Amino acid sequence: MMSKDILVIGGGAAGMMAAISAAELGASVTLLEPNERLGKKLNITGKGRCNVTNNAGLEELMANIPRNGKFLYSAFSRFDGRDAMIFFEDLGVPLKTERGNRVFPVSDRAFDISSALERRMRTLGVCVVRDRALSLKIADGTVCGAVGEKDSYSAGAVILATGGVSYPATGSTGDGHHMAEAAGHTIMPLRGSLVPLRDFGVGKELQGLSLRNVGLTVFENSKKIYTDFGEMVFTHFGVSGPLILSASAHMRHFGEKAYHLEIDLKPALDEQVLDKRLLGDFEKYCNHDFCNALDDLLPKKIIPAIIRASGIAPRQKVHDITREQRKGLLQVLKHFPVVIAGLCPVEEAIITSGGIKVGEIQPTTMESKRVKGLYFAGEIIDTDAYTGGFNLQIAWATGRAAGQSAAGREE
Repeated sequence: MMSKDILVIGGGAAGMMAAISAAELGASVTLLEPNERLGKKLNITGKGRCNVTNNAGLEELMANIPRNGKFLYSAFSRFDGRDAMIFFEDLGVPLKTERGNRVFPVSDRAFDISSALERRMRTLGVCVVRDRALSLKIADGTVCGAVGEKDSYSAGAVILATGGVSYPATGSTGDGHHMAEAAGHTIMPLRGSLVPLRDFGVGKELQGLSLRNVGLTVFENSKKIYTDFGEMVFTHFGVSGPLILSASAHMRHFGEKAYHLEIDLKPALDEQVLDKRLLGDFEKYCNHDFCNALDDLLPKKIIPAIIRASGIAPRQKVHDITREQRKGLLQVLKHFPVVIAGLCPVEEAIITSGGIKVGEIQPTTMESKRVKGLYFAGEIIDTDAYTGGFNLQIAWATGRAAGQSAAGREE
């Protein structure tokens, strides 16, 4: 049987994996990418270190996909985080596992991941063409290629892997969504996920303050919907950092529902132990003003906000603070409130939530249910995950499934 001509549109993580997976099965693969360098967004992930995947099996992967996780079951069952690790180590990239089972190159260089993928494509004879696809060529319900800015391309199968709309400077400009929509697909609303949050002013007051080892609880209206532990930072617009980015993935109904955060500033201490700590500090500073009695307990920058939230007068003498006032202070320390105004723009998000409706894609093959021979991979699909390497794992698993299926599909 002759090898099939496959066109991959998009040279990011999912597109390169799809190209490799198809070429490994003998397909003749052309990859279209307008950027001069492949993997532009991949190279800035994890602050340039590239959190390449998570050292997790199927069950843990599924637990970290808050949107349309069931759709990914088949792809993950065939290519999970540990399979991805083997894949990259076989390409010559030594990996290491850090806190939360996050996997990074030993070198801490994202370029080592993208370079390994490029080397593998060269070895397999994948033809990389610097062109931007504008539209798909479809005849009698079957895709037969694409039209680019520079040329027209024929193919027996097309894999759309153009990413979402976050970080548009990397080339994620929504082109693939327009092409898919023109081919008859439904595009679910595009919004940011893993995105900083805007608040109503406390962030500006505390701008630059980083908090490590704090607890975070997210409330939708008054219902607790998410808890986590880790690092966050206050910014001029609100809050950011790993803890906040993960939390943002749960906050999907702005405009319909109200959201606020509660920060546990001392998660290692229960209220009883923290009360003893407070009593010790209050004894030490018994003749001081209240505003000068918290320096041993808290970062200096947050103390005015804590005092204000506690309702205790800043100049009240510590020896005059009542048990009830101390109890109120404990509540603030364990449940410091931040009311959220909304998400930052999708352009500032790490990933895009929304995209091609999963009900219109075959989950085992990533092939379109609307157009024969058209496949999808990566962020263009309406799935997203928490931080920790899970979103790149979606790219690897869907790219692999799409590439293998496109190469193996019967003529």
